[in-house]
Amino acid sequence: MDSKAKLGISFAIIIAVILSSNFNFNWSFLLGQDKSTTGSTSQSTNAKADSLKIGYFPNLNHAQAIIGLNNGDFEKVLVNDKNLGNISLKEFVFTAGPSAIEALYAGQIDVAYVGPSPAINGYVVTGGEGLRIISGASSGGASFIVRNDSGIETVEDLGGKKFASPQLGNTQDVALRKYLIDNGFNTVENGGNVTVVAAKPADIITLFLKKEIDGAWVPEPVGAILKEQGKGFILVDERDLWPPEGKFVTANILARTDYLKDNPEIVKKLLEVHVDETLWINQKLSKTNDTEIDEENIQELTVAFNEGLEEITGKTYPEDQIKDALSRIEFTYDPISASLNKIAEDANDLGYINLGSDGEIDLESIYDLSLLNEVLKSKGLNTVP
Repeated sequence: MDSKAKLGISFAIIIAVILSSNFNFNWSFLLGQDKSTTGSTSQSTNAKADSLKIGYFPNLNHAQAIIGLNNGDFEKVLVNDKNLGNISLKEFVFTAGPSAIEALYAGQIDVAYVGPSPAINGYVVTGGEGLRIISGASSGGASFIVRNDSGIETVEDLGGKKFASPQLGNTQDVALRKYLIDNGFNTVENGGNVTVVAAKPADIITLFLKKEIDGAWVPEPVGAILKEQGKGFILVDERDLWPPEGKFVTANILARTDYLKDNPEIVKKLLEVHVDETLWINQKLSKTNDTEIDEENIQELTVAFNEGLEEITGKTYPEDQIKDALSRIEFTYDPISASLNKIAEDANDLGYINLGSDGEIDLESIYDLSLLNEVLKSKGLNTVP
């Protein structure tokens, strides 16, 4: 059976699982929000593509995409490179990983900035053939925020409470549910007394402000917003669950294997821009004299992110919220592969994926970092394993 047929079958399985569950799936995000005006809209996958369709989220840990697509950096390298032919660039905005994975299955997008749990699930259901992680994007930037007036002071107070995550099976959803289990709690549907609901980030903010949930495990900058606007506090900074350095992957770049195979030069150019955006962001976040970040640099970064965010959502965030959120994120092209196995084990324990009775599914082949390392070598940077 060829890879396209397997992708189609896998997509059908995903839809069947969604339809047979009690999860209220938002069909509008199956294909994402297309914010571009050029390029092919066909979902077919063709060799030697004349376009690059890229998915990403309006999250701070996808800042490379938000900033680089808005300021024209991706377009300058991809669209204006005549060696690639007449390449068009199409953007699709999602709010959670499973929706982006479904769009990859359907051929609606070619690559996506996405969290580790959906990436692992996509890899497993395609038998390890349909998708590949081609670069890291970020580490950290996820927290369990609870309301100050929720009655929660420590982990012992979580019983009988109601929490939210961005989407069933997404990276923060897995982290929340695993944390509950590790601390002796369980969800209502599994015989426990804790309720977990799935909601889009904007809805999570509304539910938090209306006191209809007691807390949420969320990516940045939602965490910073809940802290300030919702008068919440960080019960768990997820970095504390990853000793000794607090490093764990929260976003990678994922590509369809057929697109990667047929269009390596396009993907390589994409990675060139991604690495440059990562270096630029980190330069703005670097500390002067190892003490503090330059205020002008952090403001420049905040403005660049907000300008991109406004372009795709019509909204911006206060500078102090972005600055607070940035303090909990590390931007990196290293996929931090060591953390992926633990995330996969957690998702397997929760029943979101099936690694086999003896964990025989090997995640090593989920990575194809060859093009990334070519880019890093060309820039005189250390390669990643």
